[in-house]
Amino acid sequence: MSYLDNLLFALILILGFGFFISNVKKLIRNIKLGRDINRNDNPSERWKNMAMIALGQSKMVKRPIAGFLHIIVYVGFVIINLELLEIIIDGLFGTHRVFAFMGGFYDVLIASFEILALLVIIAVIAFWTRRNTIKLKRFISSDLKGWPKSDANYILYFEIVLMGLFLTMNAADFHLQNLSGGTAGYPIAGSFPVSQYFAVFFQEMATGSVILIERTAWWLHIIGILIFLNYLYFSKHLHILLAFPNTYFADLNAKGKFDNLESVTNEVKLMMDPSADPFAAPANPDAVPAKFGASDVADLNWVQLLNAYTCTECGRCSSSCPASQTGKKLSPRKIMMDTRDRLEEVGKNIDANKGTFVDDGRSLLNDFITPEELWACTSCNACVEECPVNISPLSIIMDMRRYLVMEQSAAPMSLNSMMTNIENNGAPWQYNQMDRLNWKDEN
Repeated sequence: MSYLDNLLFALILILGFGFFISNVKKLIRNIKLGRDINRNDNPSERWKNMAMIALGQSKMVKRPIAGFLHIIVYVGFVIINLELLEIIIDGLFGTHRVFAFMGGFYDVLIASFEILALLVIIAVIAFWTRRNTIKLKRFISSDLKGWPKSDANYILYFEIVLMGLFLTMNAADFHLQNLSGGTAGYPIAGSFPVSQYFAVFFQEMATGSVILIERTAWWLHIIGILIFLNYLYFSKHLHILLAFPNTYFADLNAKGKFDNLESVTNEVKLMMDPSADPFAAPANPDAVPAKFGASDVADLNWVQLLNAYTCTECGRCSSSCPASQTGKKLSPRKIMMDTRDRLEEVGKNIDANKGTFVDDGRSLLNDFITPEELWACTSCNACVEECPVNISPLSIIMDMRRYLVMEQSAAPMSLNSMMTNIENNGAPWQYNQMDRLNWKDEN
C-alpha cells in the first residue's frame, strides 16, 4: 500500500470510530435521563448473570433451533472480527497479513474464521427463511411492521455481504499466494478450507485483476464493518453491545416482587401508630416523589431505559404473554419498542434545543402506550422469564399503572370497586365488614 492509501485508511478509521463514539455518548446521555436506581448490590451474582446469559447465551437455547443458530452467528461474527486487529495494522502500516509470523497457529485461526464464516452464512439464510418464507407468528405480528421488520432483514443482508467479502478476499489471496510462491507481497500464510474452493474462479484471470478483486474485497470488508458498527445505534442489534451491561444490572429480586414507595410505606406506618404525630415533617423529605409512577420516559429509572435500548425485538416475550395470546392489545415487545421510540424522540428534542428538553406536548403514556395495553397485563412475569437478555417489560407496565392509579385515579371500574371495598370492608368483596368471618360457620 502507498502512503496515500495508508492516510486514506487512517481517515476512514477515524471517521468510523468517531461517529461510533458520538453515538455512544448520545446513547449514554439518553439512558441517564432516567431516574437513579442502585444496582450495585451483590456483584458476584451480577457477574455470574452476565457470564451465563449475555456471554453464555443460556436463555437463548431454551428454544433450541433459534438458540443454536443464534450462537453460531454470535460466536462466528465476534471471533471473525478478531481479524479486524490485523486489518487495522495492515491498513495503517502498509503490511499484509502482519500476524503470519505466528505460523501454524495463524493457519488454525484463519481456518477457524473461514469455517465460522460459512456457518454464519448458513445460519443467516435459515433466519431469513424463518422470517420471510415460513413467517413465524412472532415475526409477522402487527407490532413488527415497517422499520422494525426491514431492520431485521437489513442486518441479515449485511452479515451475508460481510462474510462473503471475507471469503472472497481470502480466495483471491490464496490464489495469489500460490501464483507468486509467496512473493510479490502475498506471502504464503494461513489455511483456507472454505475459500480455496472459490479460488478456481480466478484461474483464467490476469494477475492484476485478481489483485484488484482482493484489494477491493479487503477495503469493502473493513468499510462494511465500520458502517455496521455505526448502524447498530439505529438497529435492534444494539443488544450486541448492551446485552452485557443489561444482564449485569438486571433486577436480582425474585420475580413477582414489586418495590414499595417509601413515602406510601411511611404513610401506612403513620396511620397504624396511634402515638405518631400526623403533622410532623417526614423523616426523609426525598422519599416523597414529585410524581407517583411514570407517564413519560424521564419518570422511568435508567435501567428500564437501558432495557428499552437492549430489546432484541425477538418476540419471545409476546409469544409467551397470555394477554397477547388471547387477543388482547398488549404486546410486551411493543412496550419496549415504544419506550425506545419515545426516548429517541426526547433525545432528538434535546439535540434540537441545544441540550435542553422543550415540552412537546407528548408522553409515553397515551401517545405511545395506551391504558388498554397496560391493564391487559396479568403481571404473570412470563415476558421477564422468556427474555434472552433479562429485560423486564413488566416493570415499565407497573410503573405506568401506578401513575394511572395514584396520579389520575384512572383505574378500571372493576379495580376501583375492589380498592373501595378493601378500604371500606377490609376485603375485595362488597359486603359488611362484620360479615367477613361468616364463611367459617358454613358447612
